[in-house]
Amino acid sequence: MKISTTWISTALLGAALTLGAPLEIERRAPSGPAGIDVSSYQTGINWATVKANGISFAYIKATEGTTYTSPQFSSQYTGAYNQGIIRGAYHFAHPDSSTGAAQANYFLAHGGGWSADGLTLPGALDIEANPSGATCYGLSTSAMVSWISSFSSTYHSATGRYPVIYTTASWWNQCTGSSTAFAANSPLWVAHYTTASTPGALPAGWSYETFWQYADSGPNPGDADVFNGSASGLKKIATG
Repeated sequence: MKISTTWISTALLGAALTLGAPLEIERRAPSGPAGIDVSSYQTGINWATVKANGISFAYIKATEGTTYTSPQFSSQYTGAYNQGIIRGAYHFAHPDSSTGAAQANYFLAHGGGWSADGLTLPGALDIEANPSGATCYGLSTSAMVSWISSFSSTYHSATGRYPVIYTTASWWNQCTGSSTAFAANSPLWVAHYTTASTPGALPAGWSYETFWQYADSGPNPGDADVFNGSASGLKKIATG
C-alpha cells in the first residue's frame, strides 16, 4: 500500500537540469508520528529495528469474526510493548457471521482490551469490503449501522473507550448510507493510498482522521500509517 508523499527540492531540480544529471525525486512519508499495522503475514518482526527506524505506534491484528485469532498476535503485541512502541489490537469484522456484540466480546477475550498504561491504544474495528462475498456482507445500510453500534457499545461498556474505526470513505458511504453516527466518539483510521499530502475525502461524519494508512509497504513490516498530531497527542490517546 505504500505510496509516499513526494517533495521535490527546487534547488536540486535546477541543478540537475543545468548539469544534465539524473533527477532523483526524494520521497518521504506524511508528517506526524509514524506507525505500522501488522498481522500473521508478518513473522519474525525485529521490534528493536522497527523502533530504531522511527516507528512510534503499531496496530496488530488480533481476531476475525468469532473463530479466528492471529497466531502472531501475542508475540507481536508483547514485542512492540517491550520496545516502548505504543500499540493497539484490531479486529477484522465479519458482519454476516455473528452480531457486533458477539464479535466485540470475542475481540476483548483475545487481546483486544485496553488499559491506561500509556502504551496501549484503544482497540480498532477493521470494517471494510468483504474479501470473499458481497461488498456490504449482504446487510442493508441500517443493519450495518446497527451492527457497528452493537460492537461499539459493547466495547465501550467493557473498556470505557470507544473503538477506533478503520475503513475507507467509499465503503463507509456505500455500506452505512453515509452514517454520521460514530464520528463523535470513535477516532477514524482511514485507508487511502495516494501521493497527495492528505488522505482526501473522509467517510461521512468525520472532519479529520486520527490515523491514516497511506501505504501497504515500506521499510518496515506491514502497512504504513501516520498519526494526525504530535507525539504528545498520540500519548494522550493511549492514556485515555
